[in-house]
Amino acid sequence: MATLLAKNALVVVTMDDERREIPTGALYVRDGVIEQVGPTADLPQTADEVLDLAGHVVIPGLVNTHHHFYQTLTRAVPGAQNKELFDWLVTLYPIWARITPEGIRVSAKLAAAELALSGCTTASDHLYMFPNGARLDDEIEAVQEVGIRFHASRGSMSLGESKGGLPPDSVVEDEDVILADCQRVIETYHDNSRYAMLRITLAPCSPFSVTQDLMREAAALARSYPGVRLHTHLAETLPDVQYSLEQFGLLPGDYAEDVGWLGEDVWHAHCVHLAPDAITRFGQTGTGVAHCPGSNARLASGISPVVEMLRAGVPVGLGVDGSASNDSSHLLNEARLAMLFQRVKGDPAALTARQTLELATLGGARVLGRDDIGALKPGMAADFVAYDVRGLEFAGALHDPVAALLFCTSANAAYNVTNGRVIVRDGRLTTLEVEPLIERHNVLARALVNGD
Repeated sequence: MATLLAKNALVVVTMDDERREIPTGALYVRDGVIEQVGPTADLPQTADEVLDLAGHVVIPGLVNTHHHFYQTLTRAVPGAQNKELFDWLVTLYPIWARITPEGIRVSAKLAAAELALSGCTTASDHLYMFPNGARLDDEIEAVQEVGIRFHASRGSMSLGESKGGLPPDSVVEDEDVILADCQRVIETYHDNSRYAMLRITLAPCSPFSVTQDLMREAAALARSYPGVRLHTHLAETLPDVQYSLEQFGLLPGDYAEDVGWLGEDVWHAHCVHLAPDAITRFGQTGTGVAHCPGSNARLASGISPVVEMLRAGVPVGLGVDGSASNDSSHLLNEARLAMLFQRVKGDPAALTARQTLELATLGGARVLGRDDIGALKPGMAADFVAYDVRGLEFAGALHDPVAALLFCTSANAAYNVTNGRVIVRDGRLTTLEVEPLIERHNVLARALVNGD
């Protein structure tokens, strides 16, 4: 049975029930599960692998609850840099329609690598484009190479322009095909066991790209399997809200309730413009939200009412969203933005550094329906990351090194341990070579955008 000892950390932030922060802390891991957490002097002094984390802050691995990995291929596209959501999508749909299975694999591998280096150990991705033979399988295989814990969402679009939807007809699928493939990927890949490295989510894309029938049928299908969750976009922008009113006669929260998309097995991305009564219903039903501040700012969507959601008991996690609307997959930086944007409204204490770290760890775990990640305590998965705070960007901030992770320049992780496996060591991935990956990714990105 393999053991790992991470010792001498400047502080270990446990996020346990007492929210302990342990100076000169250590973790002892056996077979991918945390066995002991405490002061270094109190833990075993030997193990099969020993990490000396002097000068590092150790926290639970960050949990990313919303992303579109394939969009790393279309970062900063000139024609889409200064547009709101609907115009941005209309600009990019024809480009995304050219994506290939290799593009899905390479973009997923790059996005997962970027997340891992930022301190993410668990990520959910929402893939809803399947042109040219692309499959969810392509993404799953790529992420498994990187080594992070993965919640793969089988997304879908079925409502093209000719039927009143936003996407062109060329990128939508028949609903029978969608549901059949959803069933296939669940039965092929979904693992509902504790410490599972791969789970499947069903994720019709948005109210403006799928029918209400697909929403209801996807929910029924997901709920026929244990642990399969539901995810979609909701109330992201004011035009999004207007579309819901015009097409369904319902505000987004009422639409979600009407199609059966409230409950502890559901989480919605964004919810920037969720009405107060809907926030209350989300809290009462345990319906989760993926907060994506970087993308919301980039597209001028607004600032999600996260503080109000938390007060109402809504489960809230963080997401970097698509790398064509955020242009980054750095999850610690997303946490920093989340903290700062809640303060813009006028309350400098609206969201503290520690509350934000909780959103990024325990909050994300709850949104994804996991009770085995998000905290460092015996019996939890050995998912933790360490940031070296001895560098220039943290100078003068070590009187509170935990808060410094959020207030100071967002750092990359020096170590990322996922499921007890060191996948980032001394700031470099151990599972793949990044340089050739970047080179191939750039070749594919140029060809995709240029139509070559």
